[in-house]
Formats: sequence, structure tokens, C-alpha cells
Amino acid sequence: PMNGRELTAKDIEFNFHRVLGLGSGFTEPSPMAGRLEAQGIESVEATDNWTVVFKLKEPAQYALGYILNDHMGFIYPPEVIEEHGDVKDWRNVVGTGPFMLTDYVEGSSITWKKNPNYWGFDPKYPENRIPYIDEARGLFMDEAVVFIAALRSAKIDFVGVAGDSQLRSIDQVESLKKTNPELVIHPTWYRSDNSFMFSVEKKPFDDIRVRRAMQMGLDLETINSTYFKGYANTTPTGRLAADLKGWSTPFEEWPEEVKKYYTYDPEGAKELLAEAGFPDGFKTILNFTARRDPNWMELTAVYWREIGIQIEIRRVDAAQAGAMKNEGTFEGFWAWNAGNRGYPPPPTMKGYLGGSPGNWMGTSEPEYDAMYNALVATTDLEEQKRLVREMGMYAIEKHWQIWGPESPQFNVHQPWIKGYNGEITLGAGWYNPMMPYVWIDSEMKKEMGH
Repeated sequence: PMNGRELTAKDIEFNFHRVLGLGSGFTEPSPMAGRLEAQGIESVEATDNWTVVFKLKEPAQYALGYILNDHMGFIYPPEVIEEHGDVKDWRNVVGTGPFMLTDYVEGSSITWKKNPNYWGFDPKYPENRIPYIDEARGLFMDEAVVFIAALRSAKIDFVGVAGDSQLRSIDQVESLKKTNPELVIHPTWYRSDNSFMFSVEKKPFDDIRVRRAMQMGLDLETINSTYFKGYANTTPTGRLAADLKGWSTPFEEWPEEVKKYYTYDPEGAKELLAEAGFPDGFKTILNFTARRDPNWMELTAVYWREIGIQIEIRRVDAAQAGAMKNEGTFEGFWAWNAGNRGYPPPPTMKGYLGGSPGNWMGTSEPEYDAMYNALVATTDLEEQKRLVREMGMYAIEKHWQIWGPESPQFNVHQPWIKGYNGEITLGAGWYNPMMPYVWIDSEMKKEMGH
């Protein structure tokens, strides 16, 4: 419907106005504003066909990265929005990418076909126009057992981050290696998805002794050697991964008083619970979403039962989970992540800032907030690193999270898939940009009987 017209600065202006409520008839931010809204963008103006000026309310070092990379900043033709009012109907979606959305069956499949007029070329092979494949089809499979069976029988070519179907269970990976040694398996170290987080405003988790006791109740080394088959990294870290050199404090440099709470000590954990007023333990709820391994929840519940904490495990729909956390309408605590990599470290630390959007943990400490304010006010890289280290250590000392071993996630594909090397993303939140570079070795596939 756009007749192949060029993308212009006015299109960019319109879409940011629409998302942030800054003009072009839009006065309120949309629900998809997300991190873009948090950057404090005051105005967006196209000054000519190829230039867009973003004005911020105050300096924000990482705003440009979010403007360019945030996955909520999709650019739609103004004509489509003006005609239909939104893009809720997939049939009305028009973009500038290498694929065109041609079919969507709710709960079943989504299909893209090659854009024959796409402007891009492969930077490794500049003579090759991309995309290489004619069609990409994603299947909705809620249960890992279903898509693993499809992978084994070569009914599907790939499972991984692009569809949030990456394997998180070591048992699944070990099984695949035995039954299908031809599969290509890429381990990726992203973060610990085996950790836990609380709302520190809710009892009994408002008491640091309870949080410390729960940490002491987990035998990380035994868990690694048995459940994770030795794959995991058990060395504790905070909100940021230890290998972000200069941004986080390695465990060996933590104060001895802090380290001791990361040593398995069930009797010491019981003593802490008794001091906190729970000599007989307590009952609580462990909430988790479908993307996390339920077997891991069961295992940790067994350990916590040994120190007197009775755990009810509750699986929550992802959308419902977001609403529950944002509104504070939940009981218990959540399976969560730690040891993050990827985004620039300073914005990651905003998660603990008092009153910050998304801070469902309820952390509000003047000392921490002052460090964050100093962080965003300085442009000196070394000072930023120092402040992030201090903030990270502050959160660790407050024990705002329970550290669980970091195990790799696994992207898996058939051997005839070429041009893919295990990438998680090619930009913040962009999980699909590698698809235009992927191709299928049809001869190999045929030789293998498929």
C-alpha cells in the first residue's frame, strides 16, 4: 500500500510522537512507551527529510542507545496509522524490513516472506542481497517437550532466543546430544535466570535475616554437581555479571561478613529465622512464569522446606505477572534474574531506584538513590564505574536478591542451517536481525534424508 516510497525523517518524527505523546495529534504516551519514556525526551522534530532532532529534558547519557535500539521504537507509515488508527490487525502492518508479514494464526503460527525489494546487502559478502531465505515461519509451542520432539524429528529447524524457546534445562540438552548428535548446540551466558527477588516492603521479606536465611538454605555446589551437571557457575554476583570488568565487585573481594551468607548452612539459616521471629518457619508462595524451569522451583522448595519454609509454587501467565508486580498485588516472592549482561550497566542499576518505574521490589534507600543521582550526573567513565560498583555492593549487602547458579541457555539448530553462530541479539532487545543472514544448505538436508 505504500508503493515502495522512501522512509523519511517525518516518519520517524510521527512514530516517536505517537509512542511518547509529543505531537502529530498524540498527547499521551502509549502503553508501549516503556524505556523510551524513561529517557526524558522533551521533543522530536524532523528538520528536513533526513534529519531528526531529539531534545531531552536533561542530560541522559544512554538516551541515544535507547532511541536507536529500543524494541518499542517501531516505525510505521503515518498513512497506515491515520487510516486504521493502530496496527492491532497484522494485515495492516507495513515496515521497511527484509521480510513481510503474510500470515498470522493466533496461538498457532506466524509467517514472513522475503521482501524482494529489500535494500540490504550482506556485509560479509557485499555482492549478496539479503535476505537469503524465501520464507520464515514461527510456530507457537508452549511446552518444551513439544518443540524438542519437533526438533528431534527435523520438523523444525531452530529453537532459541528469537522465539524465547531457548533451552534452559541441562537434562534436555544432554538428552538431545544422545539422541541427535548432529544438532548444533550453542551455549550462551546471558545472566542467572535461577535467582529470586522479593518486594522488601512485604513481610516476612522486609527482614534481611529472612532473606539471608533463604540464601544460606541453598547448597549451590551440590545443586551444580547434580541438577546442573557441572555446567553452572555458582560464584555469587549481584545485579551485574562479575565479568563486566570494572563495573562489578568480584566475590573474592566482598567483605567476609557478607560472604558467609552465601555458604550453605541450614542450621545457621534456622537460627536467623528464629531471630526474625519465625522459629517454626513460615509459609509463602514462589511465583514464576512459563519461561522458567518448574523443576528448579521444586528443587529450591525442597531445600527451603528443610529450614522450615513451606513453599507453594505458582505458575503465572507472563502478562498477568507484569500486572501483579507493577500493582504490587501478589503474595510471596518471584523467580527472577541476576548477573545481568547486555544493556549498559548504569541504566540497569535504575531497577533499585526509589519510585522508579518497574521497581516492583519496593527498594527505596536514600543512600542508594543519592549514588544513582550522582551516577547519571557524571560523564566521567571511571567515576561511573566506581559508583556502579558501590551501588552493586550496597544492594548485595542489603541482600535484595537470592543468588542462584548461572547456567547457560542453549540455542539449537539443524546442521543445514548456515550463517547463524549462536547470537542472542544484534542490538538491545533485537532478537531477529540475524534471520536475513541465515540460509539452508538444501543438499545437506537432502543427504540427511529430510
